[in-house]
Amino acid sequence: MRMPAAPDRSSRLRVLIVEDDDTIGRHLKSGLLGHDYAPTWCRTGASALAEATRAPYDVLLLDLGLPDMDGLDVARYLRPRLPDLLIVVLTARTEDIDIIAGLDAGADDYLVKPFSMTVLLARLRAHLRRRAVAPPAREPVRLGDLVVDISARRCTLHGAEVPLRAKEFDLLAVLAVRAGEAVSREALMTEVWDENWFGSTKTLDVTMAGLRRRLTEAAKAGGRPARLPEITTLRGHGYRLDRQAYPPE
Repeated sequence: MRMPAAPDRSSRLRVLIVEDDDTIGRHLKSGLLGHDYAPTWCRTGASALAEATRAPYDVLLLDLGLPDMDGLDVARYLRPRLPDLLIVVLTARTEDIDIIAGLDAGADDYLVKPFSMTVLLARLRAHLRRRAVAPPAREPVRLGDLVVDISARRCTLHGAEVPLRAKEFDLLAVLAVRAGEAVSREALMTEVWDENWFGSTKTLDVTMAGLRRRLTEAAKAGGRPARLPEITTLRGHGYRLDRQAYPPE
């Protein structure tokens, strides 16, 4: 009699848990195992940095109050080195400034403790579902000296690549294909994050601030005048990318 083949574990999404609280850590690990994720648990920032750079991971669940360092420093170190890593901050800090700092450090999402496993799993599914959907091929969008190649996920200024984070690029791409149109905050949250997003729309504001900053830095670093489109804030509604914010060709 042939025994059934063992399930293939290699295709499971790998999650690195960084949490020093034993109760929370055990709860996260057992909950993820029960939903067919492959979790690894670290209790310090140093061990998490070593593990994240040693092996490939899909998701990082990151506590901020670690015994050896602030979790924000972990996010700041890993984000430029692992741009595709989904970073979800787990924090007891509830002030807006702390949440914004986490997002600005490179986190994709945050959960305020205490949180339910159901909500965490729903957010992971939402983020990972969006990453799995391949966008249809599009012609690059030229906006003055800025070129947004959505199919290749590249943004260039005078031919030099502008280093954008994943969500910053997604936000620019939505505005670029709808240049000149007013795009509501709700539409941006749906298209860039997910229609079932549970979090605050402050995530949008932080990501927009980062996008604007990186475009400005790229223009200054180029060494010659650059014609950039202007992203206009529409109070009480959303944003509009204005093609005519630069001199016409």
